Amino acid sequence: MRNHSNIQRRPSRQRQQKRRPTPSSIRLIALNKPFNTLCQFTGEADDITLANFVSEADIYPAGRLDKDSEGLLLLTNYGKLQARLTDPEHKLPKTYWVLVEGEPTEQALKQLRDGVTLSDGRTRPATVTVIEEPNGLWERDPPVRIRKSIRDTWLELTIHEGKNRQVRRMTAAVNHPTLRLIRASIGPFQLNGLAPGEIRDLSDSIEDFSLLDVTKK
Repeated sequence: MRNHSNIQRRPSRQRQQKRRPTPSSIRLIALNKPFNTLCQFTGEADDITLANFVSEADIYPAGRLDKDSEGLLLLTNYGKLQARLTDPEHKLPKTYWVLVEGEPTEQALKQLRDGVTLSDGRTRPATVTVIEEPNGLWERDPPVRIRKSIRDTWLELTIHEGKNRQVRRMTAAVNHPTLRLIRASIGPFQLNGLAPGEIRDLSDSIEDFSLLDVTKK
């Protein structure tokens, strides 16, 4: 029998966060993460990372946003706040603007709203609305591949969970692949005109939201 007594286990992310000292000043910033940017501060020589846009030290992303997705990313220097923003038990709603291939039928929209079955389980009910192209939308670099023979549709989709590449897999499950994915809001925090690669300091507004009362403990 294998002896596990001397095996050194890697500390969990939550434990690592708890070991960080409480900063003298709690920071929270929003970044509009551009397309093709890694959601981390390091990478290979030719990678675009968060370090290209965020110069502040000792600050970490609260959650993930895939390399091929764009939009709102929150970063903080406080481990408890980071955990509070990402803990699925608190079910912070996340809203996305999603360009899908084709024109979803009412049946397809109902499937998305009711929940679809993915390889790792069924999704929770979601809010889904067909919308016009969002106001002030920036051009993506490179542009989205558009086929003239197929009309594409913008959806506004809000979920309360965070399965891996969930939105893309949800739309694929109803036969409407995602062509472009932009996170517009996380809980009370929104893009609000933030341009790709730009940051906004939210530190002064942290305690304005009761759902972030972890800062008072």
